Amino acid sequence: MKIGIVCYPTFGGSGVVATELGKGLASKGHEVHFITYNKPARLDFFLENLYYHEVSISQYPLFDFPPYESALASKLVDVVRFVELDVLHVHYAIPHASAAYLAKQILKTYGINIPVVTTLHGTDITLVGKDKTFKPVVTFSINESDGVTTVSENLKSQTLESFDITRDIKVIPNFIDLTRFVSKNREHFKKAIAPGNERILVHTSNFRKVKNTQDVVRIFHKVSQTIPSKLLMVGDGPERSNAEELSRQLGISNSVRFLGKQDAVEEILSVSDLFLMPSSSESFGLAALEAMACRVPVISTNIGGLPELNEQGITGFLSDVGDIDEMAKNAIYILEDCDRLEEFKQAAYDHARKFEISQILPLYEEYYQQAITNSKK
Repeated sequence: MKIGIVCYPTFGGSGVVATELGKGLASKGHEVHFITYNKPARLDFFLENLYYHEVSISQYPLFDFPPYESALASKLVDVVRFVELDVLHVHYAIPHASAAYLAKQILKTYGINIPVVTTLHGTDITLVGKDKTFKPVVTFSINESDGVTTVSENLKSQTLESFDITRDIKVIPNFIDLTRFVSKNREHFKKAIAPGNERILVHTSNFRKVKNTQDVVRIFHKVSQTIPSKLLMVGDGPERSNAEELSRQLGISNSVRFLGKQDAVEEILSVSDLFLMPSSSESFGLAALEAMACRVPVISTNIGGLPELNEQGITGFLSDVGDIDEMAKNAIYILEDCDRLEEFKQAAYDHARKFEISQILPLYEEYYQQAITNSKK
């Protein structure tokens, strides 16, 4: 198949999933074309059947804001026509699904009927989509797609509750590449971070408010009072400075390292003992899955799709949003006993294997083929 993938080219979950999906499809022999305004963060070109098409935006003085949706629709028309794509897979409802709909209508004037599959990832439904400014567009774009998927049962339920959806939605969970995300022996790195053999806690995110990065610092503060430990904060974003300031106020800044954005996050996870995810919203929890694949158990909230990923008392623990005391207590329980920690690490890895990319790719391939077949009827 010739597959067009539209996504945000950032470190956020939807962009990462779209990029890894495209790379996986390319490795199986499909021709994959990424269409976006920048090269996706995790995209490389070591596979001969991976392509990237940049969406250029004209800077006319008439516009206060660049008309990205129109530029994207035009680019989709161009790529579909001249590459002869079989299917378009757009990640995130706004503006990708609506741009794909516009492109599809234009392509019909050329005698081309391109099926569009839309994957909903989370905030496009739980935050942006519920804004009355966008809700009619989101609803229309979902209903006019030839196929719709969500990354968790919880997100499917939220979509059906929040919008007047008239078509079926298929749940295809996020996935992990276990050839990349695997626990590696990095003792020299671990010794540099924790020379006193302290436990290493880790958090990775885009440091938005919804990630509750200050709660990460507060949880670690409580844990460090009982167990000698270090905290690695991986990523960057608007809440980083607040988290840094809080670590200074609590007197633990010497035990907390802010590492910024990292491409090889699996190297950091390989030396970590526990992953903290106190988010107030997570449609799936891809960062937690990456940690679990590297044998790192998870302390998380119980919202969104996290209960579908983090098994209570087995791969880690789930708590209410903001319950810092319970999260710290559960973290200490896992970390205080070496044998218990090993059991949680093994269970986290065993559960992550169920989401291996080789298990998920066939689900997308089958779904694409259905959309292509139905578009020809």
